[in-house]
Amino acid sequence: MTLLLIQMATVLLTALFCGWLARKLGQSRVIGEIIGGILLGPSVLGRLAPHVSSTLFPLPSLGSFETISTIGLVLFLFLIGSELDYDHLRKQKATATLASGMSIFIPFVLAALAAHSLRIRFAPTGIGRVPFVLFLGISMSITAFPVLARILEERKMQSSSLGTTALMCAAVDDVCAWSLLAIALTLLPSGANATPFGWRMLWLVGYLAVMLGVVRPLGAWMVRRQNSITLSYEIFGLILAVVLGSAAATDAIGIHPLFGAFLAGVCFPRVPHWQQAVRTRLDMVVSILLLPLFFALTGMRTRLDLLSGGKIWLWTGLVLLVAVAGKMGGAILAARWTGQSWRNAAALGALLNTRGLVELVVLNIAYNAHVFSPTLFTMLVVMALVTTMITTPILNLLGIEDNSKGEVEDLAEMQAA
Repeated sequence: MTLLLIQMATVLLTALFCGWLARKLGQSRVIGEIIGGILLGPSVLGRLAPHVSSTLFPLPSLGSFETISTIGLVLFLFLIGSELDYDHLRKQKATATLASGMSIFIPFVLAALAAHSLRIRFAPTGIGRVPFVLFLGISMSITAFPVLARILEERKMQSSSLGTTALMCAAVDDVCAWSLLAIALTLLPSGANATPFGWRMLWLVGYLAVMLGVVRPLGAWMVRRQNSITLSYEIFGLILAVVLGSAAATDAIGIHPLFGAFLAGVCFPRVPHWQQAVRTRLDMVVSILLLPLFFALTGMRTRLDLLSGGKIWLWTGLVLLVAVAGKMGGAILAARWTGQSWRNAAALGALLNTRGLVELVVLNIAYNAHVFSPTLFTMLVVMALVTTMITTPILNLLGIEDNSKGEVEDLAEMQAA
């Protein structure tokens, strides 16, 4: 417990400083938090002061650290889901549906075309062509839902038309990516995934039926029965229990607990004073204490020291080019086809190009399953960080205002589409 508390304090102070510095440089705070984790990890602290690193962050101690930080991310995604604006979503359903599909399909196809060259150079011996293509395609096509949500929250865009569309596209992207990941794991000869894919999908259908057909109507009934402005202590506790249970259900199914938390937020009753009460009670602890732990832990697992040599950096640049062209290009084309302006289409593409955290989770799964070599893993980590870092500058270049600074973006064109 002493070590855990010292770790949390160290990570919190580092994340606060790096997050503050990132905001000063025009970046999202989450970028600073991930870089803070890299500074505390093997790439920097582990090389400069290996004894301090092994004493402060011994590998066996990170289990509890990860559990606490994941709970924070679960609560954060519940908050994001609870604030989704259904009216904005209905207006943008065509854009959300087509953009999510195109932003998966095009980067996946481009990754499949590049897979042969990457496989013969960087894949571990014995890995099959189909699993490698699937894992590489997933890595190129995924959107980091929690990082995107954090960027939108920092810019006060999570309830805007653009923000709602981007969140729904990212949610669809990640569900598809995790479904493909389940298929890819079943193809590995090591039997990394013991649960058959068909059973997972069957359980997922049942879970969705319970949440949308039972939990959501019960929430609406509870609102009518309470008929009170104040969110009581007991009701708030019940809400948190449902959130944790929903996250546990999707984790048991094999999708990801984050989606269970987000869907619990989607099912949360749309009562403004209840939404405000939940936000007030959870936001401070989640945003300041728990979320920085999660992003910092991700950075601590990143090994940037594995990249060396000009050819490796050229291949890294190729991977980055394919990832950006596929993801942004697919989203921009889809948005334009549904009547959006070039400005809004480019903004949506930039938001969906955010990879960050979920990308790193997928890469770690592929690395542990011996699909990616350490070098390819590091190349894809660099791609994830760069695509996340360029999101905020692109939004600023397009004139998508940061509403957290008191500037309210006029999205009349997108709302009217």
